Formats: sequence, C-alpha cells, structure tokens
Amino acid sequence: MTLALDAAAQDLLFREARTANTFSDEPVSDEQVQAIYDLVKFGPTAFNQQPLRIVLVRSEEGRARLVQHMADGNKAKTSTAPLVAILAADNEFHEELPTQLPHFPQAKDMFFSERSVRESSATLNGALQAAYFIIGVRAAGLAAGPMTGYDAEGINKEFFGDGEHSVLAVVNIGKPGEDAWFPRSPRLAYDEVVTTV
Repeated sequence: MTLALDAAAQDLLFREARTANTFSDEPVSDEQVQAIYDLVKFGPTAFNQQPLRIVLVRSEEGRARLVQHMADGNKAKTSTAPLVAILAADNEFHEELPTQLPHFPQAKDMFFSERSVRESSATLNGALQAAYFIIGVRAAGLAAGPMTGYDAEGINKEFFGDGEHSVLAVVNIGKPGEDAWFPRSPRLAYDEVVTTV
C-alpha cells in the first residue's frame, strides 16, 4: 500500500464520497460542525492566513434569505438540507496575521497592504480552506453538497453587508437522503494530468 491512510478512510473521504443532492431530516449538531472545523483548521495556507468565514444557516428566516439568491436548480435542496453553510473569504484577513504568523508579523504590511492583493490571496486561500471543510464534512460521516450556483452579489449584501467578505460556496450538509447521488462522472487519468520535467 502506497498511502498511509487506510483503504476505508480513503473510501470515506474520496472514492465513495459523493456530492449529495438530497438529505435525510437527521439534524447536524453544532458539536459536529465544531469537530469538523477543529480538524480542518490545520490545513495549510500561504502565510498561515485564515480567510475562511462560515455562516451556518439554521433558522427558517435565514434559509428564506439565502434561498432567494440561489439558482433555480439549487433552491429546493438548499431549502430542505438539515444544515447549510455559507463559506466566504474575509478580505481583511491580514489584520490577524501578526497573531497567526508570530515569527513574521511584518507580513501584514509588507505583502498585504493593497486591497487587490488581499482579495486575490483571500480567494485562493479561502478556497483551499473550503476544500478542507468539505473533506472534514466527509470525515464526520456526513455528505456535502457544495454549490456555486447563486447570485454572489446578493449573498454578499444579504449576509456580509460590510463589503469585506466574498462568498466562495454554499454547502448543504447532512446524511444523504433517497436518490442523493447522480451517476459518478469520469475523472482524468494520471497520464492526462501529470508530467515530469
């Protein structure tokens, strides 16, 4: 075996894991979400920046506010998932760098004084953290339904009115329901992706 991770864990996180489109009504607890976050927060990012912000949408009022901004094909599943998380990038993440990168606190001003640089970095590293979050949901024995079919400007205004956050994805979370999966789509082979120089 080439990988250190055992086959069952590989299946749980990757081979058998799927994007869920329906969910059971079994709730997802705050303790489960905290356990997910407490695991995935250790995923690597540039300069140890941590731009990911997560809004858990639990209330009916919050759900209605979110669903109005979802693409038509995503409205029903977002309405019925046990938990929905809005994943966003905090474009002012650099304010925390002195505490998150204590051996190099000057990185805050040296590299991230310009807004456009911060936004680009927040998007890239926030997307990395969003991917870790999805893997963490799978590690908790739950299914994730990540989506980017939405009105981003609408969600940003609705949930992040400060103009400092940019939505990255909306993720439905829970135990899979009936007919949760589409057929598995093909993946590129190793030789189509990897080259050696």
